[in-house]
Amino acid sequence: MSQENHNENMGAAHISTKNYIIGFVLAVVLTLVSFGLVMTDVVSKGTAVIGLFVAAVLQMLVHLHYFLHLDRSSEQRWNVIALAFTAILLFVFVAGTIWVMYTLNSRMM
Repeated sequence: MSQENHNENMGAAHISTKNYIIGFVLAVVLTLVSFGLVMTDVVSKGTAVIGLFVAAVLQMLVHLHYFLHLDRSSEQRWNVIALAFTAILLFVFVAGTIWVMYTLNSRMM
């Protein structure tokens, strides 16, 4: 089995250097935006936190699309489902931990 045929079976036939460069540039720009929000006092703290959250979510999406090649194609459907299940589990674990710590703190005080 050739490498090209293997890539087509895995849904990765459309990968090019151009896509990696676009992803790298977007990741660097979003990182610089995050540093700019934190290092300068141009915006208020609340706006900076919201900006950091937006930049972090955008950067995760850039990494998932350009570097992990996850998209809405039929070849990637199971990978996206696995990623969504992992995100749900992570949310349950983190939210559950915060809830337990909050409850313990309120009972100790």
